[in-house]
Amino acid sequence: MKAMILKGVSGFAENPSPLVMADAPEPVPGRGELLIAVSVCGVCHTELDEIEGRTPPPSFPVILGHQVVGRVAALGESAGRFRPGDRVGVGWIHSACGICDACRSGNENLCLQFRATGRDANGGYAEFMTVPSAFAHPIPESFTDAEAAPLLCAGAIGYRSLRLAGIADGQNLGLTGFGASAHLVLKMVRRRFPHSKTFVFARNEHERAFARELGAAWAGATEEEPPEKLHAIIDTTPAWKPVVEALRHLSPGGRLVINAIRKEERDKAELLRLDYPAHLWLEKEIKSVANVTRRDITEFLELAAEIPLRPEVQEYPLTEANLALAELKTGKIRGAKVLRIA
Repeated sequence: MKAMILKGVSGFAENPSPLVMADAPEPVPGRGELLIAVSVCGVCHTELDEIEGRTPPPSFPVILGHQVVGRVAALGESAGRFRPGDRVGVGWIHSACGICDACRSGNENLCLQFRATGRDANGGYAEFMTVPSAFAHPIPESFTDAEAAPLLCAGAIGYRSLRLAGIADGQNLGLTGFGASAHLVLKMVRRRFPHSKTFVFARNEHERAFARELGAAWAGATEEEPPEKLHAIIDTTPAWKPVVEALRHLSPGGRLVINAIRKEERDKAELLRLDYPAHLWLEKEIKSVANVTRRDITEFLELAAEIPLRPEVQEYPLTEANLALAELKTGKIRGAKVLRIA
């Protein structure tokens, strides 16, 4: 099969094409697994973290990609939940142990044996992949393959972040960073909390204009003062400065939800700017988001179909995966990027 393969950690500056197109053996589904013929795969910031070594795969070579939509091509033994030809999706959660305290309490995202699609197991930047049947999701008929792909990670993690933010209808929400996940959160807020206003902080005017186009009440630069204090803010950036600025914009008792897999070392000095009265006093909270559960994906797909919530999508052929990733790294973003495999 054809696949874009990552052979090792590298920076984009020294290697602008870290993924290599190659022939790879077609995987064979094991007990309880599905073989999926991949149609499309979304492109995520997490792939940049894998490539550049901030959350490196445990072994190489590896096939990235964790927003996968395709058709069931074959079933392993005892994988009877789906039938050949069924359309399914796979998100970041590839598997979890199912027996630890975290799994039994519904927090399988915190399982110490959590395995990530496209990092701990080969993902969707290829013509075929395997996944445990229990961790595949039926795709609602209302979505095309390309529309469904970003829902599996950007949408699901945005849904979890919004749930952790805990806002009520009429309360103000801030979004710091405006990529694939944040633009879906904005659409969700407009439907689920019609009396709430969303305020967007983004690094360039292109992103800010896109936010206004989608219905943001206000959009400005990270360091700008919004016209109102915010009850909650969801941060999706890899930097520390937006965290410091967001805490300043929260109302008393407000909550900052950090939806990021890592923060960059280079601007850690920003944390030294923390001023307790201005940033943390009056019972402000900080909460991080770690991965997603199957429940997040299932509930979000149902909600997205009901709204209906359709992401803005830019498509690229699989051979242009490096280009899509480079554009993501440099902030050339409008909605979500999706690779067309088949």
